[in-house]
Amino acid sequence: MTTQTKGKIGVLIEEHFDESEYQRFNIFFPEHGYEVEYISNLWNQEKLIFKGNDHTAEVTVTVDVNNINLADYKGILLIGGYAMDRLRYQVHPKPGQPNQSPAVEFLRKAVKAMDTDNLKIGTICHSLWLFCADPKLIKGRKVTCAHNIICDVENAGGIVVYEGNQTPGVYIDGNLISSQHPGVVEEFMQAFLEKIENKKQLTTPAIVG
Repeated sequence: MTTQTKGKIGVLIEEHFDESEYQRFNIFFPEHGYEVEYISNLWNQEKLIFKGNDHTAEVTVTVDVNNINLADYKGILLIGGYAMDRLRYQVHPKPGQPNQSPAVEFLRKAVKAMDTDNLKIGTICHSLWLFCADPKLIKGRKVTCAHNIICDVENAGGIVVYEGNQTPGVYIDGNLISSQHPGVVEEFMQAFLEKIENKKQLTTPAIVG
């Protein structure tokens, strides 16, 4: 028997992902009718197993980032932890050449779809690191993030939003939903869900919590 879902949410992941976010994604989105599918660079393997930061959770990934049709997804999430730093690794960097890692190539396509085809992209904690691999992806975009990567985001041309002496828990700028850290994962998931379901027609950027 096949269970009908509202669609798929793709989650980019690699080794050293944030386990609390992983656990909550696996519960929250299926509870609201969405399939969660994990995506990574599989290095020409049929599957790879990745462990979280605490080595208490692991995920087997069979979907290669090189084989993605973005039209199959309602939205794309970039998980926190150090996974996105690992995904921006490129084998043969060259002077003056933009990052050529498969995940960054995928993100270029996803950002184009975000800007033109209404695809929703969500980032949490350190995951904006993947955006920072190519400044063209983040330049001029308003975001929130973990405090210890603010300099990375600003150096790449992103505009970090502040609430007093800290960044907000969640910030929505168009179809990009960014959040600060795992402590606000509930607010982040709710904001992302509302965007993919068009429950809130936001004409201006929004700050949550």
